[in-house]
Amino acid sequence: MGGKNKQRTKGNLRPSSSGRAAELLAKERGTVPGFIGFGTSESDLGYVPAVQGAEEIDSLVDADFRMVLRKLSKRDITTKLKAMQEFGTMCKEREAEVVKGVLPYWPRIYCKISLDHDRRVREATQQSFEQLILKVKKHLAPYLKNIMGYWLIAQCDTYSPAASAAKVAFEKAFPSSKQPEALAFCKDEILNVLHDHLLKETPDTLSDPQTVPEEEREAKFFRILTCSLLALKKLLSMLPKKEMHSLEEKLTSLLSQNKFWKYSKHSVPQVRSAFFELASALCQYLPELVKAEAARACPAVLLSIDDSDAAVCPVLWEAVLYAITTVEDCWSHVNAKKGVLPKLWTVLREGGRGLATVIYPNLLPFISKVPPGITEPKLEYFRTFFSALIKGLSSERAVASPSESSAIITAFMECLRFAILQKIDEDDDRRQIHQMLIYDQLIPLTDAVLQEPRLQSGPFFYQIAEMLSSWEAKAEHPDDDGTDEVFQKLLSNFWDHLLKMCVLRVDTLDADEKPLFAISGMLEILQNPKTATNPKTVKSVKIRFMDGDESERNQEDGKLVEVRSSDSEIQADLQHTSLLRKELLENLVCNLAELSIVYVNERKSEQHLKFLSALLNSFSSNRVFQVLLEQGDNANSTQDDSQDEIKTHRENPSVEFLYMNLLTWLKEDWRKDTHFLVDILYSVLNCCNSNDERKIILDDLMEMDLKWVIFLQIIQKACSSTTKLALVSDWLKGDTLGERLVMLADDLCHLGLEPVAASSGSSSSERWTLLSLVLSQHIKNESLIGETFVERIIDKLQAALSKAKDLSEAGNTGPSVSFICDVASSFFSSVKECLLMPSSEDLLLTIFQLCAQGQDATHLTDLLVCKLRHTWMCGVNSLVRQLQSKQKQSTFLHKSALWVKNQIQSSSLDVKSLQILIAAVSDLLSKLMEADGQSEYLVGAYIDHVTPNKTEWGKLHESLSPEWMHKPLLEGRLSMNCEPLGSCVKLCGTAKLPGHLCASALLSKMVLLVLENGIVHGNGDAERRKIDSIIAELLYSLQWIEELENPPSLLLEYLHMLEEMHITYEKFSTLSNTTSLQQTVFDRSEEHGRLWSLTMAKVICAENAVPCEKKQLFKTTEGFLPLTEGRLHTLQCLSPFLIEEEKRELVFHCVAKLMTCTQSELSSTDGAFGCLSILNSCLNDRSIDCDHLLPGILKIIMSWKNDNEDNFLFSCNLKETNAQLLSFNIEMIRYLPLLLKYSTAPLADNEWDFIMCSMLAWLETTSENRSLYHIPLVQIFACVSCDLASALSSYFEAAAPKTTENLPENLISEWKEFFSEGIHNLLLPLLVKVTGETKNASEGSFQNSVLISLGEALTYISKDQLLNHKLPAKFVAGQKTNLPDKLQTLLNTLSPLLLFRARPVQISVYHMLYKLMPELPKFDDEDLKSYGDEEEESALSPPAALMSVLATQELLLENILECIPVGEFAVIQPLSDEFCLVLGYLLTWKLTLAFFKAASSQLRVLYSQYLRRTKSLNKLLYHLFRLMPENPVFSGLTSEVPNKDTKTYFTEELHLDVKGTGVLSSQIPHLACSVYSITLKDLPAMVRLWWNSCEKRVFNVVDKFTSRYVSSVLSSQEISSVQTSTQLFNGMTVKARSAAREVIATYSVDDIFIELIIQLPSNYPLGSITVESGKRVGVAVQQWRNWMLQLSTYLTHQNGSIMEGLSLWKNNVDKCFEGVEDCMICFSVIHGSNYSLPKRSCRTCKKKFHSACLYKWFTSSNKSTCPLCRETFF
Repeated sequence: MGGKNKQRTKGNLRPSSSGRAAELLAKERGTVPGFIGFGTSESDLGYVPAVQGAEEIDSLVDADFRMVLRKLSKRDITTKLKAMQEFGTMCKEREAEVVKGVLPYWPRIYCKISLDHDRRVREATQQSFEQLILKVKKHLAPYLKNIMGYWLIAQCDTYSPAASAAKVAFEKAFPSSKQPEALAFCKDEILNVLHDHLLKETPDTLSDPQTVPEEEREAKFFRILTCSLLALKKLLSMLPKKEMHSLEEKLTSLLSQNKFWKYSKHSVPQVRSAFFELASALCQYLPELVKAEAARACPAVLLSIDDSDAAVCPVLWEAVLYAITTVEDCWSHVNAKKGVLPKLWTVLREGGRGLATVIYPNLLPFISKVPPGITEPKLEYFRTFFSALIKGLSSERAVASPSESSAIITAFMECLRFAILQKIDEDDDRRQIHQMLIYDQLIPLTDAVLQEPRLQSGPFFYQIAEMLSSWEAKAEHPDDDGTDEVFQKLLSNFWDHLLKMCVLRVDTLDADEKPLFAISGMLEILQNPKTATNPKTVKSVKIRFMDGDESERNQEDGKLVEVRSSDSEIQADLQHTSLLRKELLENLVCNLAELSIVYVNERKSEQHLKFLSALLNSFSSNRVFQVLLEQGDNANSTQDDSQDEIKTHRENPSVEFLYMNLLTWLKEDWRKDTHFLVDILYSVLNCCNSNDERKIILDDLMEMDLKWVIFLQIIQKACSSTTKLALVSDWLKGDTLGERLVMLADDLCHLGLEPVAASSGSSSSERWTLLSLVLSQHIKNESLIGETFVERIIDKLQAALSKAKDLSEAGNTGPSVSFICDVASSFFSSVKECLLMPSSEDLLLTIFQLCAQGQDATHLTDLLVCKLRHTWMCGVNSLVRQLQSKQKQSTFLHKSALWVKNQIQSSSLDVKSLQILIAAVSDLLSKLMEADGQSEYLVGAYIDHVTPNKTEWGKLHESLSPEWMHKPLLEGRLSMNCEPLGSCVKLCGTAKLPGHLCASALLSKMVLLVLENGIVHGNGDAERRKIDSIIAELLYSLQWIEELENPPSLLLEYLHMLEEMHITYEKFSTLSNTTSLQQTVFDRSEEHGRLWSLTMAKVICAENAVPCEKKQLFKTTEGFLPLTEGRLHTLQCLSPFLIEEEKRELVFHCVAKLMTCTQSELSSTDGAFGCLSILNSCLNDRSIDCDHLLPGILKIIMSWKNDNEDNFLFSCNLKETNAQLLSFNIEMIRYLPLLLKYSTAPLADNEWDFIMCSMLAWLETTSENRSLYHIPLVQIFACVSCDLASALSSYFEAAAPKTTENLPENLISEWKEFFSEGIHNLLLPLLVKVTGETKNASEGSFQNSVLISLGEALTYISKDQLLNHKLPAKFVAGQKTNLPDKLQTLLNTLSPLLLFRARPVQISVYHMLYKLMPELPKFDDEDLKSYGDEEEESALSPPAALMSVLATQELLLENILECIPVGEFAVIQPLSDEFCLVLGYLLTWKLTLAFFKAASSQLRVLYSQYLRRTKSLNKLLYHLFRLMPENPVFSGLTSEVPNKDTKTYFTEELHLDVKGTGVLSSQIPHLACSVYSITLKDLPAMVRLWWNSCEKRVFNVVDKFTSRYVSSVLSSQEISSVQTSTQLFNGMTVKARSAAREVIATYSVDDIFIELIIQLPSNYPLGSITVESGKRVGVAVQQWRNWMLQLSTYLTHQNGSIMEGLSLWKNNVDKCFEGVEDCMICFSVIHGSNYSLPKRSCRTCKKKFHSACLYKWFTSSNKSTCPLCRETFF
């Protein structure tokens, strides 16, 4: 078990020993509970429970409690803490009976653990004790005596949470009334514990020295010592009085111990602090005991008077005061002069060592208790005391802290007054002391305070004033003992010395300003002592010795109480300053003023002048001015020019001083600061006799050309003080000032607007401030100056701002506009009813106009615009307040509304300026809505004023360009039989918005605000109609933009603005019901048709309204007849929304009408044209079942032709044709494709003839009239003719056998041989001519629509028709070609059209050329023989026409895309020039790759060589990685199959339609992906070569993209092509495994058997294809390796498929077995590129080589020797 060297438990340092245990027990007997019978005396058991150790806790205790109590005896802190918390919880939760079982063991545990070193444990102990008390309640009583001593110590714990927890527990145990009784019950036990702790215990007895570190032991000991002292104090304070005597015996033994008194000098501050607290308590509760021990108590307290610890000092002074009050003979126990006072002087000289606020309030009670014997000689005593105080005040720490300096000064003044009041028998002594106190102490202190600004804000001057008041009171009350004379003498002494000191400070030329101002400040306080009772200052002066603790002592001190009470009497008597003081003060002021004016006059001393100003401010009396004048006369400084004025005012010295001196100073230009001169002026005005006199003086000053800043300061000071305002109010209201201010405003405005900048910027800003002040400062609801002048000034400002608008181009109006803004905004915001003046409304309007216009128009900076807006908002706020209170019309609202109306109708706004205008009007409306009670009326009226009337709306409609009609007319949504546009009107590329757009946007925003705020004014229906009308106009605007084919960016910006401002139909429909709006739009559609009808369709579409509601809209279909243009358009736009029955009804009406039409009615709206239009609209979406009617309509049309063929525009010139006839033909042509599409009944022979012949005839008309394509209706005619041709081509191309059976016999052959030929013979030359005439057709232009239809028709052209074309010959000089002339002409004609800037042309040309590509390589094939054995590597160009187009495209594309890094997606704007360029480029490559694919293997090598040389392919690949999106997910409709992988541009086929039905934005990305896919498929080796040469970043991008999106598609295609291949090899079988991506070829001939495995990589085709060997029989290893290498090389470096590679390989092997030798350079029989056999043989060694291999050998080695025998090769 116990090996000697085994590891012990942590902390257990030595083996157990019973001897040592006994020793420890003996040591710890005092604190740790002992055992019964072991104690040395009975008394020891007083607080030791008779319980064995925790180990033997009785088994009756609950098991859980037993466990917890065991844990509590552990040494580890965390264990104890958790156990204690657990104990508390268990006490709370367990039954009371269970908890009671613990009580016998609790005292011992509590007594030990409540003194624990860890504070958290102590806190938890008290909290758990509280829970225990709450549970066991009175059952704790038997154990109280054992616990109480420790409990009391715990309540005085230095860790406050633990102490408060103990107090809470104590309060829970005993109500406050019972607490003294509880303590009395246990007092002996408590005293025993405290006695032991204070006298017996040591750090080593309280803690185990072997386990607890020394530092921790000492800390615990000092803490328990502190707590025990405090606990004793607590006991004394809480015990009932009657119990006190019973403590005396115990306490006497404690107090008789020297150890106890030594605690006053203890090294730990907390112990000292606790000791002095206890000393105070002993003096308070047991004074007799203290008196008995006075010999020890007094030195312990008084000799510690210089203790400077912050914790000790407050309680020390309390103890000192208690000691000197309680023990009468305390001074006999200490040597005051050597022991106490020197220590006190040291503390005072050091300014209290940072504890002034604690120490100094105790000085007065202290010195009042010092007995006379000690203070002799008094003179020296007081001198030392006060000098120490002054010295302390001068210490940096005291000066820096306001509270400290304040405490020192207060103590100084209190003690000074106390010293003065001392009874001194000898008059001489008294005189000397008084002299010393004033001359040596008070005056020097005053001087020091005047020198130190930080002390001037303290209570010193107020204290002096208070002291003087008390002295004056005593001096004025005659006494028998002559006190009054003493105080009179004192006062005169003080004033004499003060005067001397002040004169000394003032009488120097370089006197510092600060002391001078301090003097004037002091004099002001002395003059008006009311401020001496200033509550603020009284609050800051803390007088501590009147606290409750000391009240008893103070009552004993008669003298002290006398001082205090007399002070309070004086306080009451401070209402009037004594006349004596007035006179003395005035003398002093006159002396100082006289001295200052001398310096001012003779030495021009500025600081003396300021000092004089400050003096006059407080002492403005005629006597002072008289003195100043006398000095002036002595200096002979009179001025001749002002003599007359002076004479008139001679009787008033102040006025005389103004004219003699002040004016001179005011006129001095060099002065920057004039504030103090203005103060002197107010002092002068104060001395004037009447307001009239003051007004005359000020008016005089106005005339004297003084600086404006002086008047600004006069007015500012008047505004800040009512007394000053009273002095100048007459002048402010007077005409002189008013007129001058109006002139000033005029000057300022002109100054700001002059092109020459003002010279003095600062002075003008002061003048603006002055204007702002007089306008906006109101006192008692009255303006400072006369109302008329205010109005005139505002007029001037308004006029200036109006000019600013015109002059702003000069660009220097900034400062003046800024100042006007400041003035106006303060005027608007501070003056009530300011907008009752017309001039201020005009000003507001001008500011509004500046705010509501763009900065381009006003040329103002952002900051100014911001200021103007702020000003305007202030004005509108004011206006709204005024309109609320006064029912008055506002001219501002009316004028601003008219101005806004004019702005929106002028068509002079761009999007930004419209935005600014809308924002300004919205702000205005929002403000008007805040006008309670008036808002509905105001807002309604404002909107009415802005809304245009019917005529104006008409003009605004005309401002919208009619270009919108092209799209709906072309699409057949509207039909018109008049020339819609006259000539073609282009939407001008202006930067200004049409007026209609501006008006609808602004008004809609206003309506939106009204609806959002739920404001409806007046008659609800009328309001509703107005709102509907405005929203209808907005929808009209939006429809106009929507119908434009290619809206300019300005309009897109406008739409974006509407979105941002939430001006949308959706927003309106959420805010209000739209039924009435739909009715409004419908009515307008029926009346006007055209764009209104399209708007109506849009509204119905947006609402998804149910058919019956629509029925409600147009009552009955008959109601629409007779047809007008409006009704026709309404029906055309409604037709998609009609139900089948309604449509059928409509069709029947139309057919009936057609049957009865006369020749004259054919082309009228109410005749055949209208009916056909409606028919076509109804048939368009095929939701109607009336097939049986369709052939009948055709018959009607044929009958019209038979009657009069002239109505049918067959092969004629359209120049003279009228619009009605054109429209009629267009509708007929539109009908025929619909007939083909929907008619189920077979057509007769003659009907087919009519359709076919008419189609060709109309096409001829189209072809002949290409010069008239600029006329919209001709253009539409051309389009529908071509569309008819397309429809027929499509019909015959897609005709099913079933349909063909029903057709007439020869129809198909006729179509192919004649009609189809006829179409393309007309259209192909037409395309060439049209594109030749129009070099550039932007997508939005009308030409383009013809190109779309023409291109669509041409895509149906067959290959044979292309090859037999009738185009004029076209050749290019120097063009190398093997093609026949006709084919070359076709290529030369069509290829350049890939560059044409119109998508339809590019797509149709691509489709035509694509049909030709497979035909072209065969012509090069015939020429191939000539390349056969050339020694250099040959290259052959793909078709030259295509290559020249490609070269042009490459150059242009390089410019566009070079700035975009490879791998980043370049977004190409649909239908832009770039779009057409990129489209053409990609289509050209698609054609080139198609050509490449059609070529044989040998040709492909030559073509690829050409592409490598020109680097075209490299350029293509770089471009593709800019044009392919990073994530090429297909955006089209996803299929319904859920298990399919994600569709990408690589998995989905690309359909290129001329009409561009797909999403245009995805066309370029999809096309780029398609080209990349084909390139990888058909030119894998070249792509691989390019990829390997790329830089690392591009290499990774290409690899990642290809692996992710392309490889899987191509791999599966390659594998499936092997699987589906029909190629048969003699002697070789090929199998493919798609899952493993591998192909297995087995070759067998005779006994030889070879198996090859071809594996595709994951990034196929970029990675190398690996060729592995399977089984092989009968082949040498070297031969086998050669063959493997050949196949691998072919698949890696040639652009062929796996099948082609295998085919080549097999040929090689076959030749080998046939006996053909390998070429000794490439070790292959058949050459890898040109597929030739080795033919060139060496004359020496007879070995054969390929020509190409030899050529490469010679060029790379620079020798012409045989590779094998090294002989010269011939």
